[in-house]
Formats: sequence, structure tokens, C-alpha cells
Amino acid sequence: MLNLKNEGLSLRAGRFLGRYALSFAFTLLAIEFLDEFVFGVREASWPLVRNDLRLSYTEIGLLMSVPSIFGCVVEPVLGILADVWKRRAIILSGGIAFTLAALLISVSHSFMLLMLASMLFSPAGGAFVALSQAALMDAAPARREQNMARWELAGSLGNVCGPIALGLALLCGTGWRSVFLILFALSLLLLLFAWRLPFPTPAASSLEEHEQVSLRDGIRGAIRALGRREVLRWLILLELADLMMDGLHGYLALYFVDVVGLTEAQAGLSLIVWTCAGLPGDILLLPLLERVRGLSYLRLSAFVILPLFAAFLLLPGITTKLFILGLIGFANAGWYSILKAQLYAAMPGQSGTVMTLSNVSGLFNSLIPLGIALFAERFGLAAAMWLLIFGPLALLFGVPRESK
Repeated sequence: MLNLKNEGLSLRAGRFLGRYALSFAFTLLAIEFLDEFVFGVREASWPLVRNDLRLSYTEIGLLMSVPSIFGCVVEPVLGILADVWKRRAIILSGGIAFTLAALLISVSHSFMLLMLASMLFSPAGGAFVALSQAALMDAAPARREQNMARWELAGSLGNVCGPIALGLALLCGTGWRSVFLILFALSLLLLLFAWRLPFPTPAASSLEEHEQVSLRDGIRGAIRALGRREVLRWLILLELADLMMDGLHGYLALYFVDVVGLTEAQAGLSLIVWTCAGLPGDILLLPLLERVRGLSYLRLSAFVILPLFAAFLLLPGITTKLFILGLIGFANAGWYSILKAQLYAAMPGQSGTVMTLSNVSGLFNSLIPLGIALFAERFGLAAAMWLLIFGPLALLFGVPRESK
């Protein structure tokens, strides 16, 4: 009789833990979905924002670069604290700032106010989104690549929904500001869900010990990790590979308006093609990683994308460019998830510090949009787009043939 009761209790406990793990993972993936939803709306709305606020290429480049630089200055401390102090408090504070930033963007009527709202978004995204990713990596260390693939799939879904939501808003005659108001409401709702989660801190000790000892040890650990060749490799490859991901994404709408000659509304089609093409790639990546080594896939996809991107820039015709763009979006699926999983694997027990080092390397990456904008101001956007080809080149020659 006692054994039956024990078995019943174990079964109920197992079901509870299973439901909790599912709810925990779902909430974390929903946070990534929302973050990429915001990103997708922002990138698709650049031509509209440019016309509404009368921005130049240089001002757009500043809006892309300065908030990222600000985040790279603030977020390293948050990442180290997340490994040694109250991770839950940092994540929820980031969620509050993320929600407030969405509201501020929706009411921005000047370059300066939009800049301030964007600067709030950057560290908020690090605390709310990047540390949620770290929590997901800590939940199942043996499944990092697969969980990162799920993370990227959730982000791809958000990226698809972003331009579609903006297109629907334009059809309804409400504009880009109304979409950010909706994102504010969604952020507030998701923050309430996240409030119920514990978000455990990797290091467990008293608050006093964390402040006096563990924080200092965390800083030293981050400095030591930054000096390791393996960690540096994945940080550099992540930033350079981003040229063919967020870098290309950020300038697509402007490229199709200013170079190809589409209207602002039609340019949103390019982002829909880009994100929708990447979605099946992200879905197929999950079973692929069960059979193929991620690094082997990375080298092959870089080899394929290199001539595709050159053809995208050189060949005329809107249909041809959209078709090739779809192929590029499909082929680069998994770049971020595989590279980021390798970085987490190189730093076990330091998932929050991964965000810190990513922001240190991100200082360089934050200057890239501004550099491309200045180059475009002088030589034209068509010439500036060729700079993005360094992304696949870096993977082709930088990814090792065997992983340690």
C-alpha cells in the first residue's frame, strides 16, 4: 500500500516537473519571439521612420549603432551579476525597461526621443532576452545546439510576424506607431508570465558574499575567459557572421527603396521574403543537427551563400533579387544558434558571462551599421552592401574542421 502511494506521489511529481519545464521553456522562447518581433517591425519600418522624421543615412546609422554601443557598455556588468547575484531581479527589471521602451518608440516624434527610446531598448534586451537565453542553456547543457535551434526558430517566427504586422497596419491606415503600441501591450503581458518564474542564479550563496567576493571573482573569470583562444574565436565569428544576418536585414528595406526603386510599402515584401525563407531552414535545422555536425554545416552553408550574395547584388530584376534573397535566408539558418552554442560550450557554468563577453565583442559590431552608413553616404548604398560579404568569408576560413 505504501509503495503504491509512493509511486503515485512520484508520478504526480514527475508530471508537475514536466509541466513546469514546458512552461519555463515556452516563456523563454516567447521572450525571444517578442524581441525578434520588435526587431522585424523596426527594420521594416526604417523607410517610414526616415520619411516621418526626415532622417539622413548618417542619422539612421547613429540610431543603429549608438544604442548598441550603450548596451555594450551597460550589459557586461549585468551579465556577470546574473552569474553571481539575483538573476531573476535583473531579468524582470530588463522586462520592465523593455516594455517602457516599446511605449516610448511609439510616441517618438523626433530623432532625439527615438534615440533615447532605442538606447533604453538595448540594455533592456540584454537583461530580459539574453539572460533568458542563458537560463535556457543552463536548463539542459547537453542539448545546447538543439535548444539554440529552437531559440532561433522562435526568433524567426517573430521576424516573420514583424513585417506582416507592419503591412497590415499600413493597409488599415494606422502606421508604424500603432504596431509599437501593440508590442507594448504584448511586452506587458509576457512580463506578467515571466514574473512567475524563478530564474535560478548559477552561483548559490548569501547576498553579502556575492557582493564582496563572487562579483570580483566573476569579473576575473570574465577577463580570463576573454584571453582564451577558443572563446575569442567564437566571439569574432559570431560578430562577423552577423553581417549576413542582422547586418543584411537592417539595410534590406532601404536597399530595395533607394537602389532597386520600390516604394516603402513594397520594400516590406523583401523582409517578408527574407524571414519567411529562413523559417523552413530553422525548422529543418532541428532534425539536421541530430545527424550532421553543426560546424560542418556552417562551412558548407558559407560556401553556398558566398556566390549567392554576389549574384543578389549584381543581377538586375526585382523578381530575381527576391528569389536569390530567399535562397540566402534559407541557407544561413543556424549560423547564430550553432556559433552561440559553441560559445556556451566553451564557457560552462558562466552563461551570464557569455552575455558580458558578447557585449565586449559587440562594441565592434555596433560600429558596423554606422560604418556602412558613412560608406553609403560617400559611395552609395549599392557599393556599401558589398561590405557584408565578409560574413560568409569569415565562416569559410574561420570555422575549425574539428570541435574540441
